[in-house]
Amino acid sequence: MKKEDLYILKRRIKALCNSMCFYFCRVFPIDKKLVSVCTFEGKGGFGCNPKYVVEKLHKIDGSLKFVWFVNKNAWEKEFPEYIKKVPNTLWSRAYYLTRSKVWIDNYRKPYGTVKRKGQYYVNTNHYTLGIKTVGLWRGAGFSKMAYLVSKNDSDMIDDLIIDSKFCELASPKGLIYDGHYLKTGAPRCDVLYGDRSVIKQKYRIKNGLPEDAKILLFAPTFREGAKDGKRFVYSQLWSVDFKHLIDCLEEKFGGKWYICFRVHPQLAAGFSDYENDEIADRILNESQADDLYEIMAAMDAYMTDYSSACFEAAFAKMPVFIYADDIEKYERDRGSLYWNMTTDSLDKVTANQEMFPGEDWVFPFSIATNNDDLEHDVLHFDQQKYEARLDEFFGKIGLVFDGNASEKVAREILRRME
Repeated sequence: MKKEDLYILKRRIKALCNSMCFYFCRVFPIDKKLVSVCTFEGKGGFGCNPKYVVEKLHKIDGSLKFVWFVNKNAWEKEFPEYIKKVPNTLWSRAYYLTRSKVWIDNYRKPYGTVKRKGQYYVNTNHYTLGIKTVGLWRGAGFSKMAYLVSKNDSDMIDDLIIDSKFCELASPKGLIYDGHYLKTGAPRCDVLYGDRSVIKQKYRIKNGLPEDAKILLFAPTFREGAKDGKRFVYSQLWSVDFKHLIDCLEEKFGGKWYICFRVHPQLAAGFSDYENDEIADRILNESQADDLYEIMAAMDAYMTDYSSACFEAAFAKMPVFIYADDIEKYERDRGSLYWNMTTDSLDKVTANQEMFPGEDWVFPFSIATNNDDLEHDVLHFDQQKYEARLDEFFGKIGLVFDGNASEKVAREILRRME
């Protein structure tokens, strides 16, 4: 028997044993006011889409009760007083999930989780529009075990939150999901809608920055792989010349610029501050912060390699720069990308036609593969042309974004609880 097959067999047996815990807990009735929440497999704090949905639910109906699953190494994370932190352990999940009327998650439920009749599970996901593929789009990069976990979770989902035609076309293979959608937009993006001046001011005061300070958020994605069916996550050293980047930003946009680092939640616990003596006083590290989107709302520009948050930063019309110095390798490792980024013409990258046949979507951001390219993209940035390009792109993909996603999702949850 292959190592992967043996591993899957062990996981199946473990999942069967785990499911018995859920069936045992059915001696307890469903509490019609109880909502169970989790983010990033218990590694996340009070953040991402679930945060904004829960805040809105509490505001509308103060009688609701919330439990939030948290891993041991994330136990110190702070939550509002109306939320009860509970351990993200098997028996804790079995007890609270089995008793809850509503489940809210932005990731996958552990293999062996069982939902009972009369419960409502809304998955908010942690990305909508994207660059890097997921699920079956990855081909051999998507392990058999990953498929089983995804299928088990997707079969329990009652509503999946999406924001565009892109998601409708990508999700059946990407998320192994053919169920019902809530096309409301991502609740976490509500904070990016409209005037952000108060949020920007508060962030600068909190961090002791000048009131007119300008900040670029750098939020690279993480690298992920699998061996013998087991998933692992790893980081990458960046080749960005941040000193030169700051110089270019100041030359183009004026003012005093800072770089804010935000690595993926899967890597945050092990990430240490970026060290560069030349710009030590210009660097902020928000990798341990629970909510990326309150941070993003305080920013003036955004840069990533393949993170899906680039599209969300663009909702606020802030300049977005892509720095991808390993496109061909990353595409090979990932299996494929949603966009033809390996083309020689990086100024006009189109949607992958194997995934989105007939769609004439053009990637709305410039792509740099080295520091010279990045310098050019910053110094030649044109806000007017950029916004026109975004408007055309968002129109074609049928984007839903009006700053009221949290309200819409909360109202649907309350309707389901009646």
